[in-house]
Amino acid sequence: MSASIFEDGFSSERLFNQGYSYTYDDVIFLPHYIDFPTDSVHLASNLSRRVPLSIPCVSSPMDTVTESHMAISMAALGGIGIIHSNSTSSEQAHMVRSVKSRRVPLLSNPVFKSPSDRIQSDDVFDAANPYVLVTESGSPSSKLLGYVAGKDWVKLGDKEVKIYDYMVNCTDFTVPWSYDLGAIGEYMEQKKRDVLATVKDNEVVDVVAKEEVERIKGYPKLGVGTVGPDGTWRVGAAIGTRESDKERLEELVKAGIDVVVLDSSQGNSIYQIEMIKYVKKMYSNLDVVGGNVVTVSQAQNLIQAGVDGLRVGMGSGSICTTQEVCAVGRGQATAVYKVASIASQSGVPVIADGGITNSGHIVKALVLGASTVMMGSFLAGSTEAPGAFLYQNGCRVKKYRGMGSLEAMTKGSDQRYLGDTAKLKIAQGVVGAVADKGSVLKFIPYTMQAVKQGFQDLGASSLQSAHDLLKSSILRLEVRTGAAQVEGGVHGLVSYEKKSF
Repeated sequence: MSASIFEDGFSSERLFNQGYSYTYDDVIFLPHYIDFPTDSVHLASNLSRRVPLSIPCVSSPMDTVTESHMAISMAALGGIGIIHSNSTSSEQAHMVRSVKSRRVPLLSNPVFKSPSDRIQSDDVFDAANPYVLVTESGSPSSKLLGYVAGKDWVKLGDKEVKIYDYMVNCTDFTVPWSYDLGAIGEYMEQKKRDVLATVKDNEVVDVVAKEEVERIKGYPKLGVGTVGPDGTWRVGAAIGTRESDKERLEELVKAGIDVVVLDSSQGNSIYQIEMIKYVKKMYSNLDVVGGNVVTVSQAQNLIQAGVDGLRVGMGSGSICTTQEVCAVGRGQATAVYKVASIASQSGVPVIADGGITNSGHIVKALVLGASTVMMGSFLAGSTEAPGAFLYQNGCRVKKYRGMGSLEAMTKGSDQRYLGDTAKLKIAQGVVGAVADKGSVLKFIPYTMQAVKQGFQDLGASSLQSAHDLLKSSILRLEVRTGAAQVEGGVHGLVSYEKKSF
């Protein structure tokens, strides 16, 4: 009897060359042999040719996902954040500098006042900024004199008095910006302080509350993080392909970006190819990520132009309607496999962008050839995502919108869809809301542990070993029927309780 009768599953080459467009839920890996513990799995990878990461996680350049707080936290975890470009170039550069000036993932955007100012509204205080810092001139670059706590201000009988009448005067109130969380905590204990400020070049960077330090200490332990040669967090930024984006890029380079991402829904264009060549000519030490692409021919064009990384995905995001509106795109599993197969021949890392809703999708994207995964909805709704929480039908949520939504386009994202000169704006995305997920500092480490367990089941101790097992046809796959997908999830229960991280 032929051995092929007992063969399990399909090789990736055979499965993905049958003319079907598969997404992550359509396919399943068959388990392989385990000869190592979960802790032996290493997920270090590269975002681009010269930007290494400790974990293969990237936050998407969307205006409801990545601004400075998200980028700081992603870098602290060992990943990286890409600052969105749906803002002025100076605002985007300011966010980059904000990331570069920090070494602890604090949710702080300090408010400064002078001693002669008055605080007449509690609008200056919020959960992220429970303190107002008092400096001689009311700016971060002048001498720090003290602070005002929001909880003390609300108790004031006369709120018309000047700040110097009730502020807390302080000495031994500052520490260098380079202090890590442990050093900050020790200093607070030593000086018996509930609040202090971090300073860089005589300028205040952050105001640090003791409760904030305790909050972060309660999360899984942070590693070294994604730090560049200069000792600052690595951070990326998105730009478009218009002439004005060359000026934006110049500002971003001055601010210290480590990688630039050309943000387009369809990257195989003369505009992007020319921009890639411009970036490589003007800033040879800066890695440039091109995309988005979903086919081998698209990828080849951008590789020939000189990209250092490729972003893969078209219409696979939860708020993206490109495939419905334009009838163009590809299932994400097929897209990642195809593009990664050609990109690996040139040593160009691939970013799987879109379609990630659970740890299993991350496993599939990485094993199919991606070096990193870019996440939007997976991170939206977190404490670090931009925007305020609100309540909707009894649930605590944050707004999440596609960059192809009309709402986002009014701020400038329509150039991402090559539609900024069009008289009629055609939406390729929607506006929605995402439930409160807590801090990425908590749920990303848990997610990565789940990914490690997936790799262990596949017998892969690293991304490279997973890619090698796939290429050698040792790892096998099958397509799941609709019934198999139902069976693979929670089913058959009257009710169940889903525990949060």
